Amino acid sequence: MRDSRQSGRVRLVDTIAHVTGTAPTVGAGPWTVPLAQPDRVREAIVECVDGRTVVVTGTLDRRLVLIEHEPGGTWTAADLSGQPHRTRTWPAWAADHLHIRDPDGWLSHAEISTEGVHRLLRPWLLLAALYHPEHFPLPRFPLAISDLARAVRAALLGQVELMDMQLGAQLHHIIERVDSGQVDILGISATFGQHDLMTELLDAVNAMDTPPMFVAGGSLTARNESMLLERYPNLIISRGAGEPTIADVLSHWHKDLTLDQVRGAGYIGAPRGAGTMAIARRRNAVVPNLAQADILPELDLLDLTLTCNGVAQLEFSRGCTNFCSFCPRGHKGQWFGAEPESLRWTLREIGAVFDRHPHRNRTVYLVDEEFIGRGDDAVPRAIAAADLLARAGFSWETSCRVDQVVRLDRDHTWHRERAEMWRGLVARGLRRCLFGVESGVTSILERFDKETTGKQNVLAIRTLTALGVPPRFTYITFDQLMTPAELHATYAFQGRTDLLMKPQPHLTAEEIVEGVRDERWVAEHTTGRPFYHGISYMLVGMECLIGAAYTRRAEKEGLTGRPDPSMGRVEARYQDWRIGILARWAQLWIDRNFPLDYTLKSLEKILGGPACDRVRELRRVLKDAAYLLFGGMLNALDATDVNAADRQQLDEVCAAVVEVMIRELRGSLEPVVTAVLDDLPPEQRDILAREHDRWMLNHEWTLINAGDPCGT
Repeated sequence: MRDSRQSGRVRLVDTIAHVTGTAPTVGAGPWTVPLAQPDRVREAIVECVDGRTVVVTGTLDRRLVLIEHEPGGTWTAADLSGQPHRTRTWPAWAADHLHIRDPDGWLSHAEISTEGVHRLLRPWLLLAALYHPEHFPLPRFPLAISDLARAVRAALLGQVELMDMQLGAQLHHIIERVDSGQVDILGISATFGQHDLMTELLDAVNAMDTPPMFVAGGSLTARNESMLLERYPNLIISRGAGEPTIADVLSHWHKDLTLDQVRGAGYIGAPRGAGTMAIARRRNAVVPNLAQADILPELDLLDLTLTCNGVAQLEFSRGCTNFCSFCPRGHKGQWFGAEPESLRWTLREIGAVFDRHPHRNRTVYLVDEEFIGRGDDAVPRAIAAADLLARAGFSWETSCRVDQVVRLDRDHTWHRERAEMWRGLVARGLRRCLFGVESGVTSILERFDKETTGKQNVLAIRTLTALGVPPRFTYITFDQLMTPAELHATYAFQGRTDLLMKPQPHLTAEEIVEGVRDERWVAEHTTGRPFYHGISYMLVGMECLIGAAYTRRAEKEGLTGRPDPSMGRVEARYQDWRIGILARWAQLWIDRNFPLDYTLKSLEKILGGPACDRVRELRRVLKDAAYLLFGGMLNALDATDVNAADRQQLDEVCAAVVEVMIRELRGSLEPVVTAVLDDLPPEQRDILAREHDRWMLNHEWTLINAGDPCGT
């Protein structure tokens, strides 16, 4: 039996033969073209059909090919999935403009009106993902624009083109493409640290003689909505998950919807009669995550992502089960999980792309904020998803909350079942999991509205590591409202050596649940390594994001200042000025080392086996240096009176400590990097050598705004 990919290609060949009377020769484009890339599918068809109009649309699992026989005449309509045309969810416009003669077949003659052809081909939507390669050297599959592409193709309206600055496109390439006159709508995806790129792009597009309609979305855009609309009054902003918004924007382009009917849109004004326009900023209702069952991407750019040493990403759920005070929830929404079975065809197609990169580590990164979720079906749902990933041949990583491991309000049976679940996930290919611990100090956790405690975090960390779950943790070291006592407690927690346990595969889940609560058992089974070795990025400070509850509390204390659009945040002082000086130097340390550390983290993701372990050990050298820096600066804080008139002295002492630590780090890191390079494949060796050389040549202390408060 042919697999579905081969069958799809055979159907493509049969479709061309149906139109021309002759099948393409074996080895021609239609036999080899990746069906995940519809632009290439169209090119392959055009080469075989003598100038006929060709439309390739529909999502990857229901790719629809339409080939015109003669102008104004009949068409051939082919569903490359092999499913009958009648099983497709056709858009409303198709009822009057597209008629399938044989709806029970996958291949049929069809009549399409002139208006129908216009809707299939227009508007031309360019989706652009922005990126600073100097800060993030290795790419990740662009889920944001890939999800939008799927929504557009599902609507069978227009054509979509994707450009990603991670993958070789530069800003001037995007501007030139828009200025070509072929782009009807420009969609921009921007996240933290990309405000400069977005405004440069929007300024250039806005200045064109005939600018297209433009819409922007992403975490940063949602935070900066007011200032963006003030600067670009014609901009449409997607305020939530962008799929409903972009689909409605295309309908709006065709005048099927007015702007006030576009779901989840923020904009200036709305029509109020002929020739008039409201001035007020308007917001349309956001579609809840629960109402969006399809959160899967198109895969146009996955092959190029892997070619560029990038990381494959996917979503299994959206939103979070909690409302942490530092995280604005408006654009992310409440938690919703997709049905595990919906992953099956996606993983098959992702596997087909990986097959073209046989030396690439087959790992998929589920970028969920909360993988497990809530509800009685949470555990079987997680296991079912893991089974699908394992059967597709993938290892995987994801994220979730620590209350999926330990709940102080649940009984022993619940904890045993969760421990068994985590072991089951590891057995099914879970490679690592990120947990947003954020602090080990209960008073700080209460301020963050984490709904967890220091004791709960201790038990969760011990449980996970004893079970053999490879975790990593996010931790906010500095926040504007913290006290020196809390900072000392933070330092002590990060240095604890009784949290990271040795894996205990010979013990039952029940024995581990009991053991982590017994300090004598803990002393016998600890690795002796400090907890900070498990922290993903050290010395992170709080970002007071626009719209967050924590930011409102800081504002109430008189600590906030002007907006910083680059990160969608407001500037904020520290209640204790001494902690503020430490936090500033900590951020300078992070940003000085970030490109190298991010490279190492990315190499971990695309490597496997001993090479991955060596890179991970290399990151621990950076963590050791960061913790020593933390201690040195904390000593300087203790030696400084909070009422001291001279605040410059503490700044100078911290500057001296940082300079000493960076020199020591250079000396300790260089021989370790040299040793690790010998263990890496040539391509990854060149990447690490290049970034290490860049790091060694950098002697500046500058901020790059690379932080992400959720650690994702």
